[in-house]
Amino acid sequence: MSDYKATLNLPKTSFPMRANLSKNEPKMLAYWEDIKAYEQMIQAGKDKKPYVLHDGPPYANGHLHMGHALNKILKDIIVKNRNMAGFQAQYVPGWDCHGLPIEHKVEQELGAAKKDKSVLEIRKLCREYALKWLDIQRNEFKRFGGLGLWEKPYLTMTPDYETATARELARFMDQGAVVRNKKPIYWCSSCQTALAEAEVEYADHTSPSIFVRFPITDPAITKIFPDCDPNATFIDIWTTTPWTIPDNMAVAVHPDFMYVLARTGSTFHILAKDLVQENQKRFGWDDLEILAETQGRNLENIAATHPFLDRKSPIVLADYVTLETGTGCVHTAPGHGREDYETGLRYGLEVLSPLDDEGRFLPSVKYFAGKTVFEANPLVIEKLQEQGHLLATETITHSYPHCWRCKKPVIFRATTQWFISMEANDLRNKALAAIDKDVTWIPGWGKERIYNMVKNRPDWCISRQRMWGVPIIALLCRDCGQAWFDSKWVHTIVDRFATHPTGADYWFEASLDEVVPKDLVCPHCGSNHWEKEDDILDVWFDSGTSFAAVVEGREECRFPADLYLEGTDQHRGWFHSSLLASIGNRGQAPYKSVLTHGFVVDGKGHKMSKSVGNVIAPEEIINKYGAEILRLWVAASNYQEDLRISDEILRRLVDAYRRVRNTCRYILGNLKDFDPQTDMVAAQDMLPLDRYALDLVAEAHQTMQKGYEEFEFHKVYHTLHNLCATDLSAFYLDILKDRLYVSTTKGIERRSAQTALYRILLVLLENMAPILSFTAEEVFRNLPEAMRGNVTTVFGYTFPAVAKGFMDEEETQLWNMLVEIRNEVTKAIEPFRKSKELGHSLDSHVTLFVKDDMREDLEKASEYLRAFFIVSKVSLADLATAPEGIFASQEVPDLKIGVTRAPGTKCARCWVYNEELGTNPDHPEACPRCTRVLEAMA
Repeated sequence: MSDYKATLNLPKTSFPMRANLSKNEPKMLAYWEDIKAYEQMIQAGKDKKPYVLHDGPPYANGHLHMGHALNKILKDIIVKNRNMAGFQAQYVPGWDCHGLPIEHKVEQELGAAKKDKSVLEIRKLCREYALKWLDIQRNEFKRFGGLGLWEKPYLTMTPDYETATARELARFMDQGAVVRNKKPIYWCSSCQTALAEAEVEYADHTSPSIFVRFPITDPAITKIFPDCDPNATFIDIWTTTPWTIPDNMAVAVHPDFMYVLARTGSTFHILAKDLVQENQKRFGWDDLEILAETQGRNLENIAATHPFLDRKSPIVLADYVTLETGTGCVHTAPGHGREDYETGLRYGLEVLSPLDDEGRFLPSVKYFAGKTVFEANPLVIEKLQEQGHLLATETITHSYPHCWRCKKPVIFRATTQWFISMEANDLRNKALAAIDKDVTWIPGWGKERIYNMVKNRPDWCISRQRMWGVPIIALLCRDCGQAWFDSKWVHTIVDRFATHPTGADYWFEASLDEVVPKDLVCPHCGSNHWEKEDDILDVWFDSGTSFAAVVEGREECRFPADLYLEGTDQHRGWFHSSLLASIGNRGQAPYKSVLTHGFVVDGKGHKMSKSVGNVIAPEEIINKYGAEILRLWVAASNYQEDLRISDEILRRLVDAYRRVRNTCRYILGNLKDFDPQTDMVAAQDMLPLDRYALDLVAEAHQTMQKGYEEFEFHKVYHTLHNLCATDLSAFYLDILKDRLYVSTTKGIERRSAQTALYRILLVLLENMAPILSFTAEEVFRNLPEAMRGNVTTVFGYTFPAVAKGFMDEEETQLWNMLVEIRNEVTKAIEPFRKSKELGHSLDSHVTLFVKDDMREDLEKASEYLRAFFIVSKVSLADLATAPEGIFASQEVPDLKIGVTRAPGTKCARCWVYNEELGTNPDHPEACPRCTRVLEAMA
């Protein structure tokens, strides 16, 4: 008996059977570094249109978490795809190196030794700390499989970057947009610094809720309410911050609301008409009587008296007063609230905020000196009770601002700070116009979110009372406290940053004589006693000016960037500050598009928390599954929502990954003897099934490329997976096995199939590479050299254009019909296989009972039907002759299918049953088809 098995064209390949991703990926990273894969990718696009994805700088502090992995992998997918899709897309990674978190860590490490360190010494330690974590994070980022200028990143602490940041401040000064005022801002008493809105997080907090009566002794009240007793009349307020009562300057009412004069016992009370009923119950006013009512505007300028201090508290008008809760009369302390402050400006009220940086009342504050604001809360309540002006006290749990760093409650405190005016040069309206008309927001709801933030935000507080950052370049008069910051002079100081070895350190090193212009006198008081401002810039100004330092400053980029991509929290962070800085100094947004992603949560949708124990670190996933599965998870998820991750989710992705990998492995195994230079079959000469498969793959390619273009990577993943698992493995490749294994090596049947497989593999590689980068590179390296040429990385390879058109419409319709019928044939055979009447589908003889018009169509493809259905024999018969009880299709009209055992004998080589087996004495166990192949091979 001949060894027919040895004559099959079975696949042989060096492509490993097992992926071993966690062990093999580091080798691939070393390979990429050795061959300079990133440089090859960029060189391949040297004449292409640039595409700029500007990297938002992560903070150089601590190991990476899943949010970092999501963010960096999304960026890497986009950069790689754009390079493979006709652009040159450089990737310049960056790090945010200044600010409180790093300074706080350094202070913790120094402990008591901090007091002996100079500003420059602290800054040096901060710089070293940032560099340490930058190196750690860089290696962790690279492990994700991302390509970029990892050894040439941008850092917000380098001289060039600090110079660019300081220059943008100077440009705002050129326009007169920088002001120094005493305004209420978020203040962290623990970190002892001002905070931007983006540095404030909201969490539940329990506060005392108090209702207080303010005496009205102004005789003018009788003109409005003639029935009241001026010596026993009160206006009632409500607040959840009792500690601000010492700084009360007014009581606000809404001009359009109705207010009543209500009598209980011998006292008279003014409060909103709509809130009388609920407060009557709260205060126990059983004998309450409404005497009169008036509009709030009529109460303006009536003087109330502070409940325990010798100070007037006039009634003022404000349209932010609501009737949701309280009394409709709002306690107003201009030193402790934005709206209160604005009301104070309108009425000329004192902006009183007698607190130190620790949030303690100054010695000048009667009753509460030395107490922190939260210590003062019960003492204020006690004082009000003592004076007889406390109407009620409750506790309330509500959303309250907390510091993003120390997580402790913050306060609104009026301090002297630096601001960029939102109204100067029409910054607010220009920013709103750019948001509305010039930028594409992905997803679309991002537009409304940032629009409302900019529309309602206060002036931008850009100063911080810390050491580690870019200094605000200004001089302060020691005699009157006023600031001098002539913009021309500021530019000269900025020029010195550029040439100083450590950039902005110059400001802290230089002597006064070196920086103060000769003969400079204070324009306010005539003094010549100066000191340098020691506040630094808000880190959001640092990162927000990256468009100037990087997008404009680096040769790899161009302004404006095509895309900014970060988490949804950056609508009030980096997207926001970048927009204001760029609109203010360039008159346009720094980006054309903004893409935001959600946060990573556990498999049940819960926020990850160390205390809960549900935190999953990227390193854990990489060590267990490989970075490739992490990349696949990013692509497979809908990043516009919060992304769930769990072992179960990852295991499903491992299965999906194997299908893609095994598809590539199978195709590689059948291309070992194929040289596209000599063996390609022209499209018109290819077999119909191969041309049909190429059109299917081309259609999938278009879907995937559209998914990439529109940043819908989950569509890329699903299309790629379905293509490999269904259209290829379960359909085309399944049919193709017979032809690939049995046909002559150089015959048209095999070469046509190999031509299709070669084209298909290139499509798979092009669409895999941005996501499954390690696997795509491994497949590419295992391609025969004739296919790769001199290119050593898939990212430097120029892929041929992919288009449909291998079949005309009529032929496509025919093969679409054949696919539908094939599905029905499989269903018809299955019961016979389950009952063991038949084993393999090749044991089958299938008869298709159809009407004449379908029979005519089927006869056009008659020579391919047996192989297409993977059976041994196919017959066509008239539908009217179909026996009773056979399979009747529910999907294809007028189709019945008969299944019997195939006639003849099973060929030992191809396993197809044939009635002519044994007619050739030289090959008695081979069918005529295999006999011809064997004779050709002899």
